[in-house]
Amino acid sequence: MFLKPVSILLLMSLLSANFSGLWICLGFSMNQKYIARELCVNKDRPQLHCEGKCYLMKKLKQAEEKEQKQERQSQKTQLVQDAVIVTQLNFTQYFLAELDAHVPPSMGMPSSIKNSIFHPPQG
Repeated sequence: MFLKPVSILLLMSLLSANFSGLWICLGFSMNQKYIARELCVNKDRPQLHCEGKCYLMKKLKQAEEKEQKQERQSQKTQLVQDAVIVTQLNFTQYFLAELDAHVPPSMGMPSSIKNSIFHPPQG
């Protein structure tokens, strides 16, 4: 009952993020008269027949720049995460190498424990 609306909401949010240019174009087509009359840069020059397309291009360019900025930020974040993982791996390898170097090969489980615990079943 509650799962279906949540899944639809999540799907719509994912689609809106991926198709931001589509949403901008839809909003422009729905409000083109208002944009041409109030927001158009070339509203004083009707001979250009801009009809708000300058505003649309400006908004599309802003959306593209925002996506590129987010992509660069995610790449930086991924690079930092990769560096942390590599550092952890190198530290772990170094630590294990140091641990192996200081443990004598004769060390291990005492023979008295080996014989008392690990034996074949008697029956």
